Amino acid sequence: MMKLKISDSIKNLALVLLLAVLIAGCRSNNQKNTRPSVARQWNEAMLAAIRLDLARPTVHARNLFHMSIAMYDAWAAFDDVANPYLLGHAVGDFNCSFTGIGAPVLKQSAREEAISFAAYRLLSHRFKNSPGVAESQAAFDALMAALGYDAKITSTDYAQGPSAALGNYIAQCIIAYGLQDGANEENGYVNIAYQTVNPPLAPASPGNPDLSDPNRWQPLSLASFIDQSGNTLPGAATQFLSPEWGRVVPFSLTAAELTIYQRGNFDYWVYHDPGAPPAIDIASGGGLSSEYQWGFSLVSLWSSHLDPSDGVLWDISPGASGNVQSFPQTIPEQRTFYDALNGGDFGAGHSINPHTGEAYAPNVVPRGDYTRVLAEFWADGPDSETPPGHWFVLLNRVSDDANFEKKFRGDGPVLEKLEWDVKAYFALGGAMHDSAISAWGIKGWYDYIRPVSAIRSMADRGQSSDSNLPHYSVGGIPLEPGFVELVLSGDPLVGANDEHLNKIKLKAWRGPDFIRDPNTDATGVDWILAENWWPYQRPSFVTPPFAGYTSGHSTFSRAAAEVLTLLTGDPYFPGGVGEFTAKKNEFLVFEEGPSVNVTLQWATYRDASDQTSLSRIWGGIHPPADDIPGRIIGERIGVNAFTRAESYFLGS
Repeated sequence: MMKLKISDSIKNLALVLLLAVLIAGCRSNNQKNTRPSVARQWNEAMLAAIRLDLARPTVHARNLFHMSIAMYDAWAAFDDVANPYLLGHAVGDFNCSFTGIGAPVLKQSAREEAISFAAYRLLSHRFKNSPGVAESQAAFDALMAALGYDAKITSTDYAQGPSAALGNYIAQCIIAYGLQDGANEENGYVNIAYQTVNPPLAPASPGNPDLSDPNRWQPLSLASFIDQSGNTLPGAATQFLSPEWGRVVPFSLTAAELTIYQRGNFDYWVYHDPGAPPAIDIASGGGLSSEYQWGFSLVSLWSSHLDPSDGVLWDISPGASGNVQSFPQTIPEQRTFYDALNGGDFGAGHSINPHTGEAYAPNVVPRGDYTRVLAEFWADGPDSETPPGHWFVLLNRVSDDANFEKKFRGDGPVLEKLEWDVKAYFALGGAMHDSAISAWGIKGWYDYIRPVSAIRSMADRGQSSDSNLPHYSVGGIPLEPGFVELVLSGDPLVGANDEHLNKIKLKAWRGPDFIRDPNTDATGVDWILAENWWPYQRPSFVTPPFAGYTSGHSTFSRAAAEVLTLLTGDPYFPGGVGEFTAKKNEFLVFEEGPSVNVTLQWATYRDASDQTSLSRIWGGIHPPADDIPGRIIGERIGVNAFTRAESYFLGS
């Protein structure tokens, strides 16, 4: 049985240095069967550096891919079949010339040396401006020393020099390639043309009175913004992260999948264009207004599920959940996919564990604990390796599992650790890179609103269900008895002078104002004024600093699930189940909890991906309209990226 515990990953410099010492001991004792490959060691060092950097999913998806290129090319340069990706080839408008190398006496040692120098140079470059640069660079230096390499070797003369020179040359090529690939790395990845149309929302104040376009993204005005890696950034309005990322050179995305739009004399590149999300017409209520209202109100309905004391118990085992067979293909069809009032989707579960031949044991927990753990586990913060890095962590745990054999596509010979790792990282890295390009290209062009802005804005306008009731507006929020209602006379929320009479109230998570100490306080669920609704997030974060449509989590996760399914030749986790246990009153960060131990379980990689998508609704971050296109696009990207990576492995 596979057990995943993300907190077991390297969290700080002390642990990185400890790992380096252990690695050195493994090398000196020649314990080749137990020590991780050098590719794995450098991947762990990078994940640790990401956790200390700014939380930028796009930037780190690219970093993870470029690091995977560096290690794969250093490995493939010594292979008789595999074809390097950048070394000796042109990618986009960039060419990395390569005249070849002689056969080394010890191929494995040559590969390890080249990989280490390539990784060291690239990581040192990419994290030189990180807020955690001192810790990260010390860790890179320590790992080089532990592996027995002299970082002062800077030669790139790979034809005459040691394998270190080849590693330095590969890193040099990738660094130069990255300065012209469309990411605007040279200028700190800043936006070139994008401008928001809405003034900022101050979530600490009631309502959303200044929103000008209810279909477009709205920045937040916070006293201080703490990103998902725990970095405190200056106050004022949040800035849209990477709205022009669609222009970055992709891995497997093709021109046939590209649509180019123009706004303000700037071209926005969109791969796998899903079409526009549902928009609201606040004047007539026409078009897809009702789908907009349904989708965002569903987010508020699911906020009522965040209380473990409500008496609702769920079986969250793979026997009772997961195994979603298909996705809605149109926006109206999304209504039949989600259980709007009770939460979750209509996954049929798995009748048996195919690896054991037995039924999955029930796993019954309070729904309010499950939903809160889910929201925080997949939120990737704080101290997070961001969503694309999270899937590298999962990949590493799969590779380590005692039930798993490193057979490519689950067939043929068991691969040596280094070969498995460089190939696995290359395929997953390409998928994460393309997922960021596609999802953020869509985000930048469609510029879609987030739930905190939409829910407050609809509630400010009133209710849209009954023109005979007070506070009616075609652009308001739909009433739902027991969940979305009007504040009537005598209601505890009406105020001393009836100042809140006929406003909208929601049965929802009460928000951060009810938490003084997150180590001891849990806010629970109750009726609140809709104008004060919060996502299930920290008050210093509230919602990610970029548009919602489409969900990056859904895109990354589904793409990764497809890669792991193809890579391992099995849709199931090793042993038929993956697990993560959130310990009672230890795991949650936003508030105290969970009230019991909660073990998340997934039979398949796709089940984990689908659970990720649902977590973002309970977290108050995405409506269904953001979710489903991300899953569909991620599935395509994952398959295509793996197929393209495999073509390099086969030398075609």
